[in-house]
Amino acid sequence: VQLQASGGGLVQTGDSLRLSCVASGHTFSSYAIGWFRQAPERGREFVAAITWSDGRTSYANSVKDRFTISRDSAKNTVYLQMNTLKPEDTAVYYCAAGHPSIPLVPYEYDHWGQGTLVTVSS
Repeated sequence: VQLQASGGGLVQTGDSLRLSCVASGHTFSSYAIGWFRQAPERGREFVAAITWSDGRTSYANSVKDRFTISRDSAKNTVYLQMNTLKPEDTAVYYCAAGHPSIPLVPYEYDHWGQGTLVTVSS
């Protein structure tokens, strides 16, 4: 199982970015794909997740109404559309595959991709 995250960059407050997570090496119909982020000197926190089979979603309160998670089954890719970015969104963003119950904690996810850095300047 391999996950490849991309799409990070340096943006200004209020800008948008779209992160991508390409999955390979496994059939993901029985998984949820989640996005987590980790800012300097902080723990890894849940951002959003989606079930591969039926598209159920879950969001952290801090990103609800600004971020949208979606999937493209044909491309084996999960996207995180991030709008109205704030400096506090600055972090390394990771995608991970876990149980389809959409757990909210990192240790419930079995497979992780490398991170992609998002920096939002004020």
